[in-house]
Amino acid sequence: MKAIYSIVLLCLLAVSCNSEPTLQKYFVDNTENKDFIALDVSSSILNLDKAKLSMEQSEALKSFDKMNILAFKLDATNKAKFEIERAKVNSILKDVKYQQLMKFGSGKEGASVSFVGTDDHIEEFVLFANKKENGFAVVRVLGKDMNPTNIMTLISVLQQSNIDMEQLKPLQQLIK
Repeated sequence: MKAIYSIVLLCLLAVSCNSEPTLQKYFVDNTENKDFIALDVSSSILNLDKAKLSMEQSEALKSFDKMNILAFKLDATNKAKFEIERAKVNSILKDVKYQQLMKFGSGKEGASVSFVGTDDHIEEFVLFANKKENGFAVVRVLGKDMNPTNIMTLISVLQQSNIDMEQLKPLQQLIK
């Protein structure tokens, strides 16, 4: 009987340990890497007066949890690594769980927007932008039950916000 329990436990462990690469795992693996700039941004960055928001804007803001940003800064010493890392991200985003909304530019430069979830219950939006002179950035917009309408409303809220630029300071290294 113990042998059966042991076999069942081993089978459960084997099934639950999915070794496929995910964007979340990629972020975790590269957060401390010197070639990357990692940043977590909460909704508090917006500095909004919530009393002035419409009901639709409040709902959109509630659906937004945080953003994770991971940027690879290209320089003369890491061009080969840039190509490898960009290929890794492209490979992860080809997984069926990431549904591509749009893509523009060429394979060497451009951007794509993908999402995880269903049309009305989006858990994550992913923006992947790369430029061969600067590097690339992956932005994960995480939330609960987001939908395209919420995202469009959130963009309008961003225009009204007084963004706390101090939280974005690490990204200035990438732009320089």
